[in-house]
Amino acid sequence: MPRISKRIIATLQPAEKDYIVWDDQVAGFALRVWPSGRMSYVVHYRANGRFRRYTIGHHGPWTADKARDEAIKILARVKDGNDPNTERGEERTSPTISQFCKTFIERHVKTHLKSTTQAEYQRAIDLFIIKKIGSRMVATLTHSDVVAFHHAYRHIPYQANRTLGVLSKMFSLAILWGVRTDNVNPCRGVKRYKEQKRERYLTTEEHQRLGKALDDGRSAMPEAVNAFQLLLLTGCRLREIQRLKWEYVFLDEGIIRLPDSKNGARTVQLGESAIGLLGDITRVEGNPYVITGRKDGGHLTDLEKPWRRIRKEAGLHDVRIHDLRHSFASDALELGEDLVMIGKLLGHRDLKSTARYAHLKKEPIQRAVKGIDLKIFTALVSGGSESNI
Repeated sequence: MPRISKRIIATLQPAEKDYIVWDDQVAGFALRVWPSGRMSYVVHYRANGRFRRYTIGHHGPWTADKARDEAIKILARVKDGNDPNTERGEERTSPTISQFCKTFIERHVKTHLKSTTQAEYQRAIDLFIIKKIGSRMVATLTHSDVVAFHHAYRHIPYQANRTLGVLSKMFSLAILWGVRTDNVNPCRGVKRYKEQKRERYLTTEEHQRLGKALDDGRSAMPEAVNAFQLLLLTGCRLREIQRLKWEYVFLDEGIIRLPDSKNGARTVQLGESAIGLLGDITRVEGNPYVITGRKDGGHLTDLEKPWRRIRKEAGLHDVRIHDLRHSFASDALELGEDLVMIGKLLGHRDLKSTARYAHLKKEPIQRAVKGIDLKIFTALVSGGSESNI
């Protein structure tokens, strides 16, 4: 039983009946020689208690080395519990992941999810799923494929995990809708990345630097500056400010009524500064949005670029836009507001989301520690010799 090679193939002659030449390197890999002289690379394997033969391709388009590598991949799939012949049949009728994404969006995302969640799903699909695995077949994507897909975005663990969640939901529905007939969700069991919770809040001095940078940048990018100031003064989410319409704003009552925030409809109370800011913003005829964009009738969609410019000017290189919301909550905590009130200010559904702010902001913590330290030290000194403390 020789190693199938170009030299061996050159010596093979057709016979009255087809015959098999086995490879001595990869068990199950072989070359089939037909009476016509045509030769095909095949791999033999056992699946579901039956011996099966899978044709890789004809000699010519396929070389022996290329076919051997393919045989190794096929046998690895068999070891994982897959049947390549069954997969090939399903592949002929299976939609690509890109095609199925359209069905998933129409039948599930647009039908059952809130508009804010729809946008998150659409972003994950457009920027990550279709870009990376859109051409793959729904029926044949494996667990190993998903592990590799998830690993490709390891540098952005939060987004990698959210995208994996979207992909997993897609495959659960692919099974339910009969598109994935093996009833296997390849996303199951993929270990999520650990996500570090950031504790980044603006100090008073940082607020001052940011305020100056915003004032300096107003003439060049007034809409973006208005958005950042509203984020600072209201504690709203970025999307809530980006998509804020004038019909939601009631300056005489000092409130914003959001019909569809992340956790449903909610009312945002406004302080005097926020009311003054909104009162100074010029309304654009024919545009319903407070923060207008370049397109007629649209809102400003990209705030990352102007934010990078502003934070560079302020020397706040590690501060994200979402940290402005965190700072709003932390400032409220420092002023003595309890977690229940802070949760209401932020529009949280439950106290768990607000609890992360209970132990944050270094300045008040440091003041408390210094106060406790002084109290204990004073008591100790009054009861003994200071030199022994």
